[in-house]
Amino acid sequence: MKMSVPPSAIRALCESAKVGQQISPPRSAPVDGFCLEKYSSPLCANGIFVGYYVSSMSNAIDFRPVILAGGSGTRFWPRSRRAHAKQVLALDGERSMIQQTVERLKPLTSLEKTWVITNELLAQEIAEQLPGLPPVQIVQEPVARNTAPACGLAAFLIERENPRAVLGVFPSDHVIGDEPRFLKALQKGIAVAAAGENIVVLGIEPSRPETGYGYIETGDLASNDSALHVRRFIEKPNQNRAEEFVAAGNYYWNSGMFLWSARTLANAVREHLPETAPLLETIAAAWGTPQFDEVFRSLYPKCENISVDYAVLEPRSAKGEHLSNLYCIPAEFSWNDLGSWASLYEYQLETRMRGDDEGNVAETVGHISIEANDNYVFSPKKFVALVGVENLVVVDTEDALLIAHRNHSQDVGKIVKELSAAGRTQLI
Repeated sequence: MKMSVPPSAIRALCESAKVGQQISPPRSAPVDGFCLEKYSSPLCANGIFVGYYVSSMSNAIDFRPVILAGGSGTRFWPRSRRAHAKQVLALDGERSMIQQTVERLKPLTSLEKTWVITNELLAQEIAEQLPGLPPVQIVQEPVARNTAPACGLAAFLIERENPRAVLGVFPSDHVIGDEPRFLKALQKGIAVAAAGENIVVLGIEPSRPETGYGYIETGDLASNDSALHVRRFIEKPNQNRAEEFVAAGNYYWNSGMFLWSARTLANAVREHLPETAPLLETIAAAWGTPQFDEVFRSLYPKCENISVDYAVLEPRSAKGEHLSNLYCIPAEFSWNDLGSWASLYEYQLETRMRGDDEGNVAETVGHISIEANDNYVFSPKKFVALVGVENLVVVDTEDALLIAHRNHSQDVGKIVKELSAAGRTQLI
């Protein structure tokens, strides 16, 4: 929403207010007021005053974030364990990944409307990290069944209360930069999702031919000019195909962030997962009753173990670009899924959070390097010396030490499988 007042006037207004203070915008601003919960100066570089737009949007649309936090983060072993997984770790700052995820959504919603889908091992830690989140809205899966049943259960639960509510599905462990641009893209997506039986995905403009992400092929601009039609979803490509996608200009990385009304998603699960849908509906019907835990434990393991991409998005895209009601909002914010130690290294080096002149990133008491380049070291209680080594990942915890080549950081998850097979459960 463009402001017709000088940015300097808006900035002065914001900087003179205290966090949480209600302020009145200039007379030419579009709405009556705004609460500074997130930013001391919410004006972003392109002149979008996020707070005012949020105020007007939130009055019309019931937005419910659903945070997916059930993974075990095996590629971040040995820091990530089953009972203390990646999403509850502070990998890139003082706040954990799930705390950052919830915090960046606060300008658009409240904790009272936020849901978290996790497991029994992480639920208590998440509750402690997110005070104010209603405990009943931390749903503890009895077994892991991938993202389709998790998203579907949230849809059936919220559909019973408000079928028109817009669900935003967000991974709990991604890093997003330029949050005003993120909020702007999210607002667009929420509006599209609320306008009909629409499914919206936030697409990330690729900065390189990445083989570790899924892609979205887009088509024509939608009639309201706010989104692109989706032609198809494509799983992780090889290098040649990734290069073709980037060169084509109409492919985006699949961020894993989706928007749809509760009824739209519930109906999509009914259509594409006809055996799982009745199980989830029965579980949702038991919500709030003494029988819920028993019903949940009995029926949820019978649900199909499948991702929402495979279960809903891909078959829906097969209906055709103009019949599927699938839309992509191209995002202009920086994004990283922090999928491995190598990606964390690259992110911290790129954002200059850490890193020396030789490209070493070290989270240590102190370090020295001699003819050592491009290493990542985590040893927060020790001084570390690097001599003549390069492209290593070294992670030191109280009971385990990982030493790996950065190019093999995607294989760290295999260690957890080996430990499990060997019965070394205390290490996982």
